[in-house]
Amino acid sequence: MNVLDITMIKISTLFTLLCSLVALAALASETPEISQQDLLASLNKATPKLIILDVRSAQEFNNGHIAGAVNISHENITINLKQLAQYKKKTVVVYCRSGRRAGIAESILARNGFTDLRHLTGDMNGWVAAKLPVSKEQAK
Repeated sequence: MNVLDITMIKISTLFTLLCSLVALAALASETPEISQQDLLASLNKATPKLIILDVRSAQEFNNGHIAGAVNISHENITINLKQLAQYKKKTVVVYCRSGRRAGIAESILARNGFTDLRHLTGDMNGWVAAKLPVSKEQAK
């Protein structure tokens, strides 16, 4: 192999890596975000047209969550699609602790016909850091 061949291989590898990173970034930002303040404003309306979906574990949820949130672990989204179907025509705001599990849940919901999904900016970590109200009401 000569220097030109090695250079072309390096350029090809770099190009492939760059394309992969661009695709990953596009997939990661697929679900539009909703800010904490916009969520609070929506919740303060007389009849909010959204549902808040906390996809953390029941234990995490019981340790503190956004008031009014429905708790279904990201691992149980698929088996609870019938229960969630009632929210297909609403805005579904999804959050977890830091974003990974919410992304998984959003992907499942989108594949199953949920078209108005929002990801809470900062998830629960951001909510707590902003000193916003946290409920400890147990799930029913």
